[in-house]
Amino acid sequence: MTEIKVGIIMGSQSDLPIMSEAAKFLEEMEVGYELTIVSAHRTPVRMINYAQEAKKRGIKVIIAGAGGAAHLPGMVASLTSLPVIGVPVKSSNSIDGWDSILSILQMPSGIPVATVALNGGKNAGILATSIIGAYDEEVSKNLEEFKQSLSEKVLASAERVEEIGWKAALDSKQ
Repeated sequence: MTEIKVGIIMGSQSDLPIMSEAAKFLEEMEVGYELTIVSAHRTPVRMINYAQEAKKRGIKVIIAGAGGAAHLPGMVASLTSLPVIGVPVKSSNSIDGWDSILSILQMPSGIPVATVALNGGKNAGILATSIIGAYDEEVSKNLEEFKQSLSEKVLASAERVEEIGWKAALDSKQ
């Protein structure tokens, strides 16, 4: 793996199943990352230190996942000039995830957070890869190959449905 370019942080270990999807994608794309737990509410000093030191340590993008009130992405974005990607996580005390989504999405002017879908850890990894790929040709090439594979999967599915009919295709998926 290459040097660490992406920081993946989350408010608690319960967010790990969602946030690990970002880590898995970054590994596939050969993008170096670190992953840790940083709570905006329970470890605010740790959060401040992480956000303020990330750029000095070579981090280029921060992916921050949080559930419930979901203050972590926005607070981190207020403390760094690095791009921050927020992942709203549906937690056990969540209101169908809307509390997390709106807490991350509705940032005040001057403190942007790029926000992916609820539980969108993989998309956060893809977006981080895209940002890194803007200046790293090898990462860009890996991402282009990934996107081509998506296209190939859709074309294969289309061919199958056209060949056997939608009813047979639906039955074979159940």
